[in-house]
Amino acid sequence: MIDSKEPITFTRAGALAGAQKVLPIAVSDAVYGLVFGVLAHQAGLSLLEAALMSGLVVAGSAQLVALSLWVAPLPVLAIVLTTLLVNLRYLVMGAALRPWFERLSAFKAYGSVFFMSDETWALTMGYFKAGGRNGAFLLGSSLVLTLTWLGGTVIGHLAGAAVQNPAAWGFDFAFVAVFVALLVGMWKGKGDLLPWAVAAVVAIAAARWLPGEWYILLGALAGSLTGALRHAD
Repeated sequence: MIDSKEPITFTRAGALAGAQKVLPIAVSDAVYGLVFGVLAHQAGLSLLEAALMSGLVVAGSAQLVALSLWVAPLPVLAIVLTTLLVNLRYLVMGAALRPWFERLSAFKAYGSVFFMSDETWALTMGYFKAGGRNGAFLLGSSLVLTLTWLGGTVIGHLAGAAVQNPAAWGFDFAFVAVFVALLVGMWKGKGDLLPWAVAAVVAIAAARWLPGEWYILLGALAGSLTGALRHAD
Protein backbone atom coordinates (compact mmCIF):
# COMPACT_ATOMS: atom_id res chain seq x y z
CA MET A 1 0.00 0.00 0.00
CA ILE A 2 1.36 3.43 -0.94
CA ASP A 3 1.40 6.03 1.80
CA SER A 4 -0.19 9.16 0.32
CA LYS A 5 1.87 11.30 2.69
CA GLU A 6 5.17 9.72 1.74
CA PRO A 7 7.39 12.37 0.09
CA ILE A 8 8.55 11.99 -3.50
CA THR A 9 11.78 13.80 -4.31
CA PHE A 10 13.07 14.92 -7.69
CA THR A 11 16.84 15.38 -7.66
CA ARG A 12 19.92 15.02 -9.82
CA ALA A 13 20.90 11.91 -7.86
CA GLY A 14 17.66 10.23 -8.88
CA ALA A 15 18.17 11.14 -12.53
CA LEU A 16 21.74 9.78 -12.44
CA ALA A 17 20.52 6.55 -10.83
CA GLY A 18 17.98 6.11 -13.63
CA ALA A 19 20.59 6.90 -16.28
CA GLN A 20 22.97 4.32 -14.85
CA LYS A 21 20.30 1.66 -14.56
CA VAL A 22 19.23 1.95 -18.21
CA LEU A 23 22.71 1.81 -19.78
CA PRO A 24 22.59 -1.92 -20.70
CA ILE A 25 19.26 -1.36 -22.47
CA ALA A 26 20.61 1.73 -24.23
CA VAL A 27 22.98 -0.40 -26.31
CA SER A 28 20.16 -2.39 -27.93
CA ASP A 29 18.08 0.78 -28.24
CA ALA A 30 20.85 2.42 -30.26
CA VAL A 31 20.90 -0.56 -32.65
CA TYR A 32 17.12 -0.36 -32.97
CA GLY A 33 17.45 3.37 -33.75
CA LEU A 34 20.06 2.57 -36.39
CA VAL A 35 17.63 0.21 -38.13
CA PHE A 36 14.95 2.90 -38.03
CA GLY A 37 17.40 5.41 -39.52
CA VAL A 38 18.22 3.12 -42.43
CA LEU A 39 14.55 2.44 -43.12
CA ALA A 40 13.70 6.16 -42.83
CA HIS A 41 16.35 6.92 -45.45
CA GLN A 42 14.92 4.27 -47.75
CA ALA A 43 11.41 5.69 -47.24
CA GLY A 44 12.61 9.07 -48.49
CA LEU A 45 12.77 11.03 -45.22
CA SER A 46 15.55 13.58 -44.96
CA LEU A 47 18.04 13.42 -42.11
CA LEU A 48 16.28 16.32 -40.39
CA GLU A 49 12.85 14.71 -40.78
CA ALA A 50 14.07 11.38 -39.39
CA ALA A 51 15.83 13.07 -36.47
CA LEU A 52 12.77 15.20 -35.67
CA MET A 53 10.54 12.12 -35.71
CA SER A 54 12.81 10.28 -33.28
CA GLY A 55 13.25 13.35 -31.08
CA LEU A 56 9.58 14.35 -30.90
CA VAL A 57 7.66 11.09 -31.24
CA VAL A 58 10.06 8.99 -29.11
CA ALA A 59 8.14 5.77 -29.84
CA GLY A 60 9.88 3.19 -31.97
CA SER A 61 6.88 0.99 -32.72
CA ALA A 62 4.75 3.96 -33.78
CA GLN A 63 7.55 5.33 -35.93
CA LEU A 64 7.98 2.01 -37.72
CA VAL A 65 4.24 1.87 -38.33
CA ALA A 66 4.37 5.37 -39.82
CA LEU A 67 7.20 4.29 -42.13
CA SER A 68 5.24 1.25 -43.27
CA LEU A 69 2.45 3.61 -44.35
CA TRP A 70 4.79 6.20 -45.88
CA VAL A 71 3.72 6.24 -49.51
CA ALA A 72 2.71 8.96 -51.94
CA PRO A 73 0.20 10.46 -51.54
CA LEU A 74 0.80 10.41 -47.81
CA PRO A 75 -2.18 8.80 -45.98
CA VAL A 76 -2.13 11.26 -43.07
CA LEU A 77 -5.39 10.07 -41.49
CA ALA A 78 -4.35 6.41 -41.59
CA ILE A 79 -0.95 7.22 -40.06
CA VAL A 80 -2.46 9.31 -37.26
CA LEU A 81 -5.15 6.78 -36.35
CA THR A 82 -2.87 3.76 -36.56
CA THR A 83 -0.09 5.27 -34.46
CA LEU A 84 -2.72 6.44 -31.96
CA LEU A 85 -3.91 2.86 -31.55
CA VAL A 86 -0.36 1.57 -31.21
CA ASN A 87 0.44 4.13 -28.51
CA LEU A 88 -2.78 3.89 -26.49
CA ARG A 89 -0.90 1.67 -24.04
CA TYR A 90 0.86 4.80 -22.78
CA LEU A 91 -2.41 5.94 -21.20
CA VAL A 92 -2.41 2.88 -18.97
CA MET A 93 1.31 3.15 -18.30
CA GLY A 94 1.00 6.81 -17.32
CA ALA A 95 -1.93 6.04 -15.05
CA ALA A 96 0.15 3.39 -13.28
CA LEU A 97 2.69 6.08 -12.34
CA ARG A 98 0.09 8.41 -10.88
CA PRO A 99 0.33 7.23 -7.23
CA TRP A 100 3.87 8.61 -7.17
CA PHE A 101 3.86 11.33 -9.82
CA GLU A 102 0.75 13.11 -8.56
CA ARG A 103 2.93 14.42 -5.74
CA LEU A 104 5.26 16.16 -8.20
CA SER A 105 4.65 19.44 -9.97
CA ALA A 106 2.94 19.21 -13.36
CA PHE A 107 6.13 20.40 -15.07
CA LYS A 108 8.25 17.63 -13.53
CA ALA A 109 5.63 14.91 -13.97
CA TYR A 110 4.58 15.62 -17.56
CA GLY A 111 8.08 16.65 -18.58
CA SER A 112 9.34 13.23 -17.48
CA VAL A 113 6.47 11.23 -18.96
CA PHE A 114 6.96 12.89 -22.37
CA PHE A 115 10.25 10.98 -22.79
CA MET A 116 8.95 7.73 -21.29
CA SER A 117 9.37 4.48 -23.20
CA ASP A 118 8.25 0.92 -22.49
CA GLU A 119 11.67 0.08 -21.07
CA THR A 120 12.03 3.12 -18.82
CA TRP A 121 8.46 2.74 -17.57
CA ALA A 122 9.18 -0.86 -16.56
CA LEU A 123 12.43 0.14 -14.83
CA THR A 124 10.72 2.99 -13.00
CA MET A 125 7.82 0.84 -11.82
CA GLY A 126 10.30 -1.71 -10.50
CA TYR A 127 12.26 1.07 -8.80
CA PHE A 128 9.18 2.49 -7.07
CA LYS A 129 7.88 -0.94 -6.02
CA ALA A 130 11.29 -1.69 -4.51
CA GLY A 131 10.99 1.40 -2.33
CA GLY A 132 12.59 4.08 -4.48
CA ARG A 133 11.03 7.52 -4.10
CA ASN A 134 12.90 9.81 -6.49
CA GLY A 135 10.70 10.86 -9.41
CA ALA A 136 13.69 11.96 -11.48
CA PHE A 137 14.59 8.29 -11.98
CA LEU A 138 12.21 8.15 -14.96
CA LEU A 139 13.57 11.33 -16.51
CA GLY A 140 17.20 10.23 -16.19
CA SER A 141 16.63 6.82 -17.71
CA SER A 142 14.35 8.18 -20.44
CA LEU A 143 16.77 10.91 -21.52
CA VAL A 144 19.55 8.35 -21.97
CA LEU A 145 17.33 6.15 -24.14
CA THR A 146 16.07 9.15 -26.11
CA LEU A 147 19.63 10.25 -26.87
CA THR A 148 20.76 6.76 -27.90
CA TRP A 149 17.63 6.31 -30.00
CA LEU A 150 18.21 9.67 -31.68
CA GLY A 151 21.91 8.97 -32.16
CA GLY A 152 21.18 5.58 -33.69
CA THR A 153 18.63 7.18 -36.02
CA VAL A 154 21.14 9.75 -37.29
CA ILE A 155 23.90 7.16 -37.82
CA GLY A 156 21.48 4.78 -39.51
CA HIS A 157 20.21 7.49 -41.84
CA LEU A 158 23.73 8.50 -42.81
CA ALA A 159 24.62 4.86 -43.42
CA GLY A 160 21.38 4.30 -45.35
CA ALA A 161 22.91 5.60 -48.55
CA ALA A 162 25.27 2.61 -48.55
CA VAL A 163 22.46 0.11 -47.94
CA GLN A 164 20.76 -0.10 -51.31
CA ASN A 165 18.66 -3.13 -50.40
CA PRO A 166 17.61 -3.24 -46.71
CA ALA A 167 15.93 -6.62 -47.28
CA ALA A 168 19.33 -8.18 -48.03
CA TRP A 169 20.43 -7.22 -44.51
CA GLY A 170 17.15 -8.25 -42.91
CA PHE A 171 16.25 -4.65 -41.98
CA ASP A 172 12.81 -4.99 -43.51
CA PHE A 173 12.06 -7.66 -40.90
CA ALA A 174 12.28 -4.97 -38.19
CA PHE A 175 8.57 -4.20 -38.64
CA VAL A 176 7.61 -7.83 -38.02
CA ALA A 177 10.12 -8.30 -35.18
CA VAL A 178 8.91 -5.24 -33.28
CA PHE A 179 5.28 -6.30 -33.29
CA VAL A 180 6.03 -9.95 -32.53
CA ALA A 181 7.91 -8.71 -29.46
CA LEU A 182 4.99 -6.48 -28.50
CA LEU A 183 2.52 -9.36 -28.86
CA VAL A 184 4.63 -11.64 -26.68
CA GLY A 185 4.78 -8.97 -23.99
CA MET A 186 1.02 -8.41 -24.16
CA TRP A 187 0.04 -12.10 -24.05
CA LYS A 188 -2.18 -12.72 -21.02
CA GLY A 189 -3.48 -16.20 -21.83
CA LYS A 190 -5.87 -18.03 -24.15
CA GLY A 191 -8.46 -15.28 -23.74
CA ASP A 192 -6.35 -13.11 -26.05
CA LEU A 193 -6.72 -15.52 -28.96
CA LEU A 194 -10.12 -14.24 -30.12
CA PRO A 195 -9.21 -10.52 -30.52
CA TRP A 196 -5.90 -11.43 -32.15
CA ALA A 197 -7.59 -13.84 -34.54
CA VAL A 198 -10.23 -11.25 -35.48
CA ALA A 199 -7.52 -8.64 -36.06
CA ALA A 200 -5.59 -11.06 -38.29
CA VAL A 201 -8.62 -12.06 -40.36
CA VAL A 202 -9.76 -8.47 -40.89
CA ALA A 203 -6.22 -7.31 -41.75
CA ILE A 204 -5.73 -10.11 -44.29
CA ALA A 205 -9.13 -9.44 -45.88
CA ALA A 206 -8.47 -5.69 -46.06
CA ALA A 207 -5.03 -6.25 -47.57
CA ARG A 208 -6.61 -8.43 -50.25
CA TRP A 209 -9.55 -6.23 -51.20
CA LEU A 210 -8.64 -2.66 -50.24
CA PRO A 211 -5.93 -0.46 -51.77
CA GLY A 212 -3.09 1.05 -49.74
CA GLU A 213 -2.16 0.25 -46.17
CA TRP A 214 -5.62 0.40 -44.57
CA TYR A 215 -5.33 -3.22 -43.44
CA ILE A 216 -3.12 -2.11 -40.54
CA LEU A 217 -5.67 0.33 -39.18
CA LEU A 218 -8.70 -1.90 -39.81
CA GLY A 219 -7.04 -4.94 -38.26
CA ALA A 220 -6.05 -2.95 -35.17
CA LEU A 221 -9.55 -1.49 -34.79
CA ALA A 222 -11.24 -4.87 -35.19
CA GLY A 223 -8.97 -6.52 -32.64
CA SER A 224 -9.33 -3.65 -30.16
CA LEU A 225 -13.12 -3.62 -30.40
CA THR A 226 -13.31 -7.40 -30.00
CA GLY A 227 -11.13 -7.23 -26.91
CA ALA A 228 -13.19 -4.39 -25.43
CA LEU A 229 -16.46 -6.25 -26.03
CA ARG A 230 -15.04 -9.44 -24.53
CA HIS A 231 -14.03 -7.66 -21.33
CA ALA A 232 -17.38 -5.86 -21.17
CA ASP A 233 -19.24 -9.17 -20.85
